Amino acid sequence: MLFDDTYQTIEKPTESIFRDRGSKFLGFAYPISSDNDIKDIVAKLKAEHPKANHHCWAMRLGTDRSVYRVNDDGEPSGTAGRPILNILLSKDVTNILVVVVRYFGGTLLGVPGLINAYKVATEEALKLAVIIQKTVNDIYTIKFDYLQMNDVMRIIKDENLLVLEQQFDNDCSIQLSIRKMQVEQVLGKLGKVAGLKVKYDYSL
Repeated sequence: MLFDDTYQTIEKPTESIFRDRGSKFLGFAYPISSDNDIKDIVAKLKAEHPKANHHCWAMRLGTDRSVYRVNDDGEPSGTAGRPILNILLSKDVTNILVVVVRYFGGTLLGVPGLINAYKVATEEALKLAVIIQKTVNDIYTIKFDYLQMNDVMRIIKDENLLVLEQQFDNDCSIQLSIRKMQVEQVLGKLGKVAGLKVKYDYSL
């Protein structure tokens, strides 16, 4: 197999707390499925912790290491978002957002102190998380004539495919989630069904 089609993420949100010289660092880890999840989560935490000084975060999406974002939210550059991200990379988890909410305690921690605090708050939140393995799936929509229904359903059953949505009329359409390593085989079978059209939607 040329690529790995599984990845690790967390099952459900967790939160942790780390204190250093009066400052409080609350670590929140969330499983996410897209960039769009971030704004709402960060806004919710800001609403819950209006007196906190910083809401720093890092996220990672996708199975390769290419999609990530970090936000230092006013902390010195590189002292917050990056240390959070480094933990996500070292633990090899993805589709995850970690936000660390900081209440300043009056004593400056300095750059090494900040890096350490954001790192530890992230580690603590991940220690509490249940890490699960998921498969990378490609989402396809197939369109076909009602008469081909049996052929299509047989392939879906044989290949144990997950149907996300379906619409049956004279023209039928089914959205399928196909595990990456199965894609070629499944598309090969679907390609033999007369008049069937396949459209790639996205990967999960």
